[in-house]
Amino acid sequence: AALGLLALTPSAFAHHPMGGATPETFTQGLLSGLGHPIIGIDHFAFLVVIALLSFALAGRARFLVPIAFVGATVAGTLYHLGAAELPLTETVIALSVLLGGLAVLVRGSAPALLLAAAFGAAGVFHGYAYGESIIGAEASPMLSYLFGFSFIQYAIIFSGIKVMDLIAARSEKLRSLAVRLGGVPTAAVGAVFLG
Repeated sequence: AALGLLALTPSAFAHHPMGGATPETFTQGLLSGLGHPIIGIDHFAFLVVIALLSFALAGRARFLVPIAFVGATVAGTLYHLGAAELPLTETVIALSVLLGGLAVLVRGSAPALLLAAAFGAAGVFHGYAYGESIIGAEASPMLSYLFGFSFIQYAIIFSGIKVMDLIAARSEKLRSLAVRLGGVPTAAVGAVFLG
């Protein structure tokens, strides 16, 4: 029921801490950038997916692969700001969350390069959606917006990987439960948004 109600909220308010207004100052741009990936439940769910899938990677790859997503979101935003059209954006975002949640549930490990490519492709669409909030802004709020959403996305992913490290150190059973508890809701969010 809660997911259904979230899907009915107006997109401008569900994705923008400034209430739909274009940020006019550096601080407003930064706050908007920090808030967008958290307020947008579909974007936040995909960050959880990235953390859970990246956790399965070995060594530095778990922290490097998510950079493909963060970089692609910046590229997607710039693409939107360049007045280019990207069709089916919200549909692809919902599909990325649904398929990502299902991938987490399958618990298969994918090669780092394949994950980076998938995260990058999804990132362009997520970034394109982020760009809607900043159209018409001056350079200063635009740059702070880009920094804000890049920083918060990576911080959420990094924190998720670290939390999974702590859980896995305690027990393999707890780690498996945490993965399932992350995969089911993210797939559900994707399904609701796709619907």
